Amino acid sequence: MKSKYWVSLSLLSVAGAFVPKAHNAFQNDVALGSFSVPNMWNAGLSFGKGTFKFYRNFDDWMKVFPDEDREAYPEVFNVPKGVYEVSLTKPLGIVFEEIEVGKGVYVQDLVEGGAAERQGKIQKGDILVGVTAVKVIGAKWERRLLPARPFDFDTVVGAISSNDMKWGCDDVILMFERPDEADSAKTDDFMLFFNPPGDSPWRQQQ
Repeated sequence: MKSKYWVSLSLLSVAGAFVPKAHNAFQNDVALGSFSVPNMWNAGLSFGKGTFKFYRNFDDWMKVFPDEDREAYPEVFNVPKGVYEVSLTKPLGIVFEEIEVGKGVYVQDLVEGGAAERQGKIQKGDILVGVTAVKVIGAKWERRLLPARPFDFDTVVGAISSNDMKWGCDDVILMFERPDEADSAKTDDFMLFFNPPGDSPWRQQQ
């Protein structure tokens, strides 16, 4: 049976335990995957420091890159057609349902009068392809946008829950794909840029 979750409810923060799962869909050898950025994925004493500590929105995240990178990797700097980003406060007012058991969620419904309905952009049937999450290691933490298409239902809930005010999060950033407008292959290639490498602290259970 497919899972549903009313994201209008109060959520238990699981920030310290949040670990995104690896998935073969993000192992393609494409330009987006090979675009390396020094200090984008910090580890050890560098974790929780620097420019990439906190994801606010796509434009803010990408503003540090020089023009030559934008020219060399245009796919990285342009959100694909049919993909959009929104900022919502909790409770989100979205009913998510799994696309298939253990993989991916879509918008099954919007709560009447909720944050998502008031925002006006999200539609029923839109697929969640990215979501911000907070990772805490000791006294340090980061918030990143992570590819969400391979996430199971519980992982999505954990990611949303981790965006807590105690980590400076007054919103949750979500990226959606509109199926009748987007090319899913191009969306997945674009999201490669946000996929943690295998040796990242984001892959490690604390």
